[in-house]
Amino acid sequence: MRTLVTLLLLAGALYAAACGAVLLLQRSMIYYPQPAAGRPPERLRLDVDGARVLVSVQPRPGGRAVLYFGGNAEDVSLSLPELAAAFPQLAVYALHYRGYGGSTGAPTERALHADALALFDRVHASHREVLVVGRSLGSGVAVWLASQRPVSRLVLVTPFDSLPSLAAPLVPWLPVRWLLLDRYDSARLAPGIATPTLILAAERDEVVPRENTERLLRQFRPGTAKMVVIPASGHNTISATPAYSAALRAF
Repeated sequence: MRTLVTLLLLAGALYAAACGAVLLLQRSMIYYPQPAAGRPPERLRLDVDGARVLVSVQPRPGGRAVLYFGGNAEDVSLSLPELAAAFPQLAVYALHYRGYGGSTGAPTERALHADALALFDRVHASHREVLVVGRSLGSGVAVWLASQRPVSRLVLVTPFDSLPSLAAPLVPWLPVRWLLLDRYDSARLAPGIATPTLILAAERDEVVPRENTERLLRQFRPGTAKMVVIPASGHNTISATPAYSAALRAF
């Protein structure tokens, strides 16, 4: 009996240690800051909550613009040319998350929301129509922004319904849904969004299962969102396919 109790206590201690490790280290497993390798035509600086947040910009005259929120391991300056080609009449603003591409501070859901809000307000002051594109992790930022501001159109690339829903099956033996601090719960916000929305899913997405994307799609109001599956593409290669650019141009 004493041996059994000892083993149970040891197992409990190990389980508690695993939960503690997830709680303490989770953001290092969510965010992978990248330096800026691209050379954008312009850079915009936002000062938000004591942080210096940088934005890569492709300027264009006129009253329409695109805001871009990238993935968790993306240098968004490298996405500027493809976005500029897909939206040739629109100015493009790509946000470098805190800790990424020269932006100071540390990335958290709350910080990214604050930075997205500051960027939208700055851009909307001079552009009457603002289209928002969010990719992977950035889809969560984009959906939240669309729930807070008058976004003209919304594009979600390889999006998921929520981070807990995405992460829980990966470690089913841990209470991930209770441990995650950053949740990006797009499924909860989707019913309140009336903005025309395009969801682009990768046919062979190896990171976001199709059911997570379809679960998000079902949460939008009828007629608000449509999904296009980009053939022969993966999570990280979807933007390299002609069908991806064609879908953006057609929206």
